[in-house]
Amino acid sequence: MPEFFLELFSEEIPARMQTRAAEDLCRLVGEALAPLAPAEIRGFAGPRRIAMAASVARGVAESRVRERGPRRTAPEQALAGFLRKHGASREQVREEGDFWVFDRVLPGIAAAELIARALPGVLRRFPWPKSMRWGGSSSFTWVRPLRRILCILDGVTVPFDLREGEDDGHGLASANLTEGHRFLSPGAFPVASCAAWRQALLARHVVVDAAERRRLIRDGVTGLAAARGLTVVDDAGLLDEVAGLVEWPVPLLGAIDAAYMDLPPEVMQVSMRVNQRYFATLDATGQAAPWFAFVANVAATDGGRTIIAGNERVLRARFADARHFWDADRTVRLDSRLRALEQVTFHAKLGSQGERVARLAALAGAIAPLVGADPALAERAARLCKADLTTGMVGEFPELQGVMGRYYALHAGEETAVAEAIRDHYGPKGPTDTVPTAPVAMAVALADKLDLLAAFFGIGEKPTGSGDPYALRRAALGIIRIIRENGLRLNMRPLLGKAAALLSAQPDIEDLLDFLAERLRVQLRSEGARHDVLTAVLGTGTDDDFVRLLARTDAVTAFLATDDGANLLTAYRRAANILRIEERRDGPHDGPVDPALLALPEEKILADVLDRVEPPIAEAIRDEAFAAAMAGLAALRPPLDGFFDQVTVNDAQSELRRNRLRLLARVRAAMNRAADFSRIEG
Repeated sequence: MPEFFLELFSEEIPARMQTRAAEDLCRLVGEALAPLAPAEIRGFAGPRRIAMAASVARGVAESRVRERGPRRTAPEQALAGFLRKHGASREQVREEGDFWVFDRVLPGIAAAELIARALPGVLRRFPWPKSMRWGGSSSFTWVRPLRRILCILDGVTVPFDLREGEDDGHGLASANLTEGHRFLSPGAFPVASCAAWRQALLARHVVVDAAERRRLIRDGVTGLAAARGLTVVDDAGLLDEVAGLVEWPVPLLGAIDAAYMDLPPEVMQVSMRVNQRYFATLDATGQAAPWFAFVANVAATDGGRTIIAGNERVLRARFADARHFWDADRTVRLDSRLRALEQVTFHAKLGSQGERVARLAALAGAIAPLVGADPALAERAARLCKADLTTGMVGEFPELQGVMGRYYALHAGEETAVAEAIRDHYGPKGPTDTVPTAPVAMAVALADKLDLLAAFFGIGEKPTGSGDPYALRRAALGIIRIIRENGLRLNMRPLLGKAAALLSAQPDIEDLLDFLAERLRVQLRSEGARHDVLTAVLGTGTDDDFVRLLARTDAVTAFLATDDGANLLTAYRRAANILRIEERRDGPHDGPVDPALLALPEEKILADVLDRVEPPIAEAIRDEAFAAAMAGLAALRPPLDGFFDQVTVNDAQSELRRNRLRLLARVRAAMNRAADFSRIEG
């Protein structure tokens, strides 16, 4: 199959947009060229280009399509409309059964012609998150000014341009030309294939594969650091970003002025990362080292000495700014900043951060005894946990909220547990972030997230399928992870009620519980666990202890994996189906079973086994001995199998029928003590 290759060469593309743009290019062009059956599609992204290559058919062969029109008995206008739609005459249609039929011939088309027709529309409607116009009066937009379109099929240029009516499309037209590195290898040159493009650009100081640039950067900075006995702070996001900033990565190592090494390491790291895209390093003891790694986009003739000196000079200025904030912030005690929180808006409908920390203090104090924390320390930490929002350092680097609060709290002589809770209460911030484990930190972190959920649910700002602007799903998952990973035995309903009571706009507590339960199901699904079993366990009632719910879920899951569990589930479904049908007729059938009407041995045996196992099952569930409860349920399998083999439930005698339905209802109720088995999938 011929190779199709497309490159779109522009001014610098923001790093965060490159990967998605390459994916969109492959998807949209693949869809537009679907008649050519594109295969082996590969995408490329870099600072100044996105590109794709694919194998395609040589063209689309002529084909015939049968179009069915209106009925023969339809009004003449209907047939006339059908003919207009397909550009056909009355003589070209025929009768087939009750309908008019048009056999349409679709002419063949060469691949180059189809490509030339399809691509202008794709490029004009390319979905950049942000795009711009430049020069002239063309309405064509791109993320940055588009300079070249390279489009070849089997090495031959596919000619097209971006004109549309009177719009000249900036005069852009396809060719077989691209350009190398802006400074090291300027100028245009032709290419005849994707492989030749990659090879020629590599010779002209451009690494086109993003993964390869990433590897070169990682190995380069790691090697430079290792040569000095250092390690580089792991930062996958920064690595990805830098790989999107350079075409020819040249890793370098610079020194940090010793005068700034007493700054908090987090301040240094964030300042380097946010302002300069530098990598922080650690010494052999794991402490911040006086070196930073960075990546240049050129190979300097002096080995990079001038570039390193310039970056060291810039970093000194950045750290001087950080030093100013660090020194100025420590002249004001953290608790003296609480009044300033009254002037910081949390949300227009929910008041200030000052009002919020008052709620957090009350809530953290209530949670503290439940997680083994000192209520006074939890309340103190909650009152101070947002105070660093008023500091200069956090104003400059919002990423450091909480982190700076800890430093300033320790500087003011606060208890260590209080300071660490201020730092940790935001966690976990994401799926890979660690959860707070210290009791005071757990109390404040839970208070922070419970208040967030209750507050925004109270004003009707719930997440939707398309958005979650207040990160409520993340807050809910944070609550769940703190509970699960610390094994906390908490009843969520009263805690949510406490959070709601502190608000003027009251949320629906059951709504909040459902939201948390759904997040728990999502988490189990991501772990590959039986989230449908959790749904079944939740269906048994109002249990709001997540640890107990998960223990019961694990027990039911293990039971269903056994032969007894699988077969009992089948029998349960049979019983539930019979009851559902019959209860619609004359139900409910949940009264007591009459022993005198148990006519057959199999129904007597089932009733006897129920008498024997129901009390211990209920006791085991009450004592959270869920494995024992499942063993009790397993005892129901043989008599229930025998019942269905030998007993006709819908007996002609109405008394026997009702009694047998009550017996099945009793089986259903016994099993539903453990889980609502009707919600089990599969």
